[in-house]
Amino acid sequence: MENYAKLLGVNVRELDNRYLYGFINQWIGSPHRLGGQNKNGIDCSAFVGILYKDVYSKIIPRTSRDIETVVKSKKEGQLKEGDLVFFSFGGKAIDHVGVYLHNHKFVHVSTRKGVIISDLTDSWYAKYFTGAGALKI
Repeated sequence: MENYAKLLGVNVRELDNRYLYGFINQWIGSPHRLGGQNKNGIDCSAFVGILYKDVYSKIIPRTSRDIETVVKSKKEGQLKEGDLVFFSFGGKAIDHVGVYLHNHKFVHVSTRKGVIISDLTDSWYAKYFTGAGALKI
């Protein structure tokens, strides 16, 4: 937990959900595979779906576009640990999702690096960031 607190720039007591960080720890580095649904290869929406099922006991839609339809929108400054962040790399439609952690950091599946923690303020992610929010269901 201390490693995550340091990475996220918070006190370890601010990490509200130990299950979340245990889950991330088990998946970090798992490779990307479009349509994949396990640690041998996973895509962003499958990762978020499994995370939400295992950590929060919630079943969410399968695709990032459909997940976005069950989220109550929030401004970036209002985000809390476990909220969802959305991106559009290929145009106007949502095509990527991740889970917000702290201090602009989020966990997601990168096509090149697999399951990683990235920063919303990174110029690449900031350019394609389309919105965020909390699950309504």
